[in-house]
Amino acid sequence: MTKRLGLIGYPVEHSLSPAFQQAALDALGIPVHYELWPTPPAELPTRIAALREPNVVGANVTVPHKEAVTRFVDSLAPRALRAGAVNTIVVRSNGLHGDNTDIPGFLFPLTRRGFPIGDLRVVLLGAGGAARAVVVAFADHRCRSLVIANRSLTRAQALVAEFGLGRALPLGTELLPELATADLLVNATSVGWDGHSSPIPPEWVEALPSHALVYDLTYRQTPLLAAAHTRGLATLDGLEMLVAQGAESFRLWFQTDPPYDLMLRAAIDARARRFGTNG
Repeated sequence: MTKRLGLIGYPVEHSLSPAFQQAALDALGIPVHYELWPTPPAELPTRIAALREPNVVGANVTVPHKEAVTRFVDSLAPRALRAGAVNTIVVRSNGLHGDNTDIPGFLFPLTRRGFPIGDLRVVLLGAGGAARAVVVAFADHRCRSLVIANRSLTRAQALVAEFGLGRALPLGTELLPELATADLLVNATSVGWDGHSSPIPPEWVEALPSHALVYDLTYRQTPLLAAAHTRGLATLDGLEMLVAQGAESFRLWFQTDPPYDLMLRAAIDARARRFGTNG
């Protein structure tokens, strides 16, 4: 009986996860098929119940279900509990276990490049599910300072209050002085997926210091990244984070290290087919 893994979300057709997860499974000779499981919100309870079937190993979870799915698993890892979100479900003998690998996934590209997390002045754009994982990461690894900027100031203020970390600002000109001293600008909003929009006016990247890194969690080229590149700033899109969180999920499912570099190459190739060479 072929065992199954899948990605639960709505929509999921755009996802690169099957490409790099299946590449790792095949490379290690693990007889599991990774599938896409599009799941409208009304069908989420049924989908989670189906994970209890004997041929299912687990699942990844993406928008819009990361927070809602916490109600349907039997146990939560501490980091998933803190983030209030689950992106990985592991089928265990005693039930469904929810975890959040977005947190180490976000940090992996930074630590791989030797960024001193504790010394960074960070400006974070967004206050949704992806931003929560970023805040938990910085709460655990204490950056030097954190500013959370969001269209809804109350949501940013709620994150600051919940984690006791950073300051909240609206996405307005009040942000410009913060950008002027930032070491790291993180876009944790979905703005940019269309390839045309930007969470802040692209010209605002001119305010950033020359050493700053612009990290957009969207795993394609965006106007924000293009503006930063034109300015000569270091840039990082979300593809490495995507693969790193997937690799951590793989470890949870199979208790073995996956071939990360092979997974990254598979993801790069899949992105080129999906969006074009430049994402």
